[in-house]
Amino acid sequence: MENMNQDITQKTYKKLCFEVATSNLSFCVIDLISNKIITHKSYAFNQNNVLEEEFWKIFVENPILEEKYDDVIVLHNSNLNTFVPSSLFDPNYLGSYLQYNSKVFETDYFAYDYLDTYDLNNVFIPYTNINNYLLDHYDTFDYKNCNSIFVKKALDFSKNNDAKQVWVHFQKDRFEIVVTKNKHLLLFNTFIYKTLEDFIYYLLFTYEQLQLNPEIVPVQFVGDISEESDSFKIAYKYIRNCSLLDVSHLKTAFNVDEKDLLKHFILFHS
Repeated sequence: MENMNQDITQKTYKKLCFEVATSNLSFCVIDLISNKIITHKSYAFNQNNVLEEEFWKIFVENPILEEKYDDVIVLHNSNLNTFVPSSLFDPNYLGSYLQYNSKVFETDYFAYDYLDTYDLNNVFIPYTNINNYLLDHYDTFDYKNCNSIFVKKALDFSKNNDAKQVWVHFQKDRFEIVVTKNKHLLLFNTFIYKTLEDFIYYLLFTYEQLQLNPEIVPVQFVGDISEESDSFKIAYKYIRNCSLLDVSHLKTAFNVDEKDLLKHFILFHS
């Protein structure tokens, strides 16, 4: 949280955002006045190493991470989450919402993000070891689940559109899928896939279950995907209106190329 008594001369007008998972980390520094991305980097972890060791190396390599920031945001890129409407939500029973779609343990720590515009709560299990590591480096930071950002942006984009729309955040081993209709969340789900056939099966299965016509209902992709990738080509083969989210208008605003805008869409909108 920003300190309300912070002396204006102490402000840096910069925000540091992390996106962390057990296998990788990305970060960016945002200029809060121009909203441009000052710098951004991504790292894949050596799975044989201890996570803290991988973090230590990244901090050594990037002195910029030790600078002062007005805000530090940490996004947990995890599929251990579920969305609950406020009408059904009780913060005293967070674990009960996750037990149907994730393996939860007595020792798990639960958190939630409140999407105030849409009266939704995203209950998730944060990476406590990552939070603990970062607490040694920053006095305070806010942390969220990546899917809170993704769902909020999909709902924002669906405003005034009474047709159903499908949104996919594509990653190397899984993808998140959101179905919206004029600011209403009809579906959120995560699928882990190993092959292209897995991916297209789950995507078309979602269309079938929600009775969405692949000849009519469009799907838009963000994440680690391009029109040249096999995953996009196979989706295009079966779904008539298949496209990458148009981020061209953000190129100048963020001062980043389109490929990175798609890949780090969630990080840059944190």
